[in-house]
Amino acid sequence: MFEAIVFLCIGLGLLVWSADRLVYGAAALAKNFGVTPLVIGMTILAMGSSAPEMVVSATAALDGKTDTAIGNVLGSNIANIALILGVTALIKPLSVSSAIIRRELPLMMGVTLIAGALLWNGYLGFWEGVLLIVLFIIFLLAMLKISRQAKEAGDPLADEQESDIPEGVSNKAALLWTVIGLVLLPYAASMLVDSAVVIAKYFGMSDLVIGLTIIAVGTSLPELAASVASLAKGEDDMAVGNIIGSNVFNILAVMGIPAVLNPAVLNDDVMGRDYWVMLGMSVLLVLMALGKRRRINRLEGAILLASFVAYLGYLLYNLAA
Repeated sequence: MFEAIVFLCIGLGLLVWSADRLVYGAAALAKNFGVTPLVIGMTILAMGSSAPEMVVSATAALDGKTDTAIGNVLGSNIANIALILGVTALIKPLSVSSAIIRRELPLMMGVTLIAGALLWNGYLGFWEGVLLIVLFIIFLLAMLKISRQAKEAGDPLADEQESDIPEGVSNKAALLWTVIGLVLLPYAASMLVDSAVVIAKYFGMSDLVIGLTIIAVGTSLPELAASVASLAKGEDDMAVGNIIGSNVFNILAVMGIPAVLNPAVLNDDVMGRDYWVMLGMSVLLVLMALGKRRRINRLEGAILLASFVAYLGYLLYNLAA
């Protein structure tokens, strides 16, 4: 058991680090080959924080643990809003001034409702996965168009994204970091999933609960780091935009991948409990970000964080009962 916990921690750390190196190298390569900063910001950088979830969900699905993969999606989205934005807003209230975010939020709600429709019958099939991945591609194209328009209008988020693109990295160094990330990511994901399974069996957790808790919170660490870093630089819109983009990517890509790799009947709690928590958190975010003040204040951050603690406590209480 102790060995499993050690390997879990190592796997999480390696997963986050390798994802960061992959995004760093890929973004630098793209810039060196003339890809515009806007395209890099809306694709490579935006997807980077969801890379751990993507690889972990694919690994879990290939191991026949689709419930863990879906739990990772739902749990990560809940943690992104309730834990990460909650903590970030407690540190400093977040202003939402970007037109990109105000357009992304309804898209996030639409994608969340689509997820509910697909999960409603308790089965996630191959063609549903294909649909999600196609919608993911359409979403990326739509956001590129929206971002291009917003940049021309001087939107703050477009400028904040460009400031995060690596500068002065040689092709050789960028390629090296990209390869290192690509090699280590699946290895770290496999280590994480295998260790989590051992821990789950020891505590009597279901595949779904281990995905909702240990794996979901662990794979959300890049979003936490990105949000705090954005906050330190005064980039409030980036902090919120990272979460919205990550949640959309999680539903469309991270949920689509296991559906294609391993269609499966899902745990009843997916639609009986966890989807509705994710939907409720998404509604709260929309109400807070699109309210008259267009900001998430400390009180609202405390509400989000308290909601996450209550949800986590409920899961653990029912595990012990």
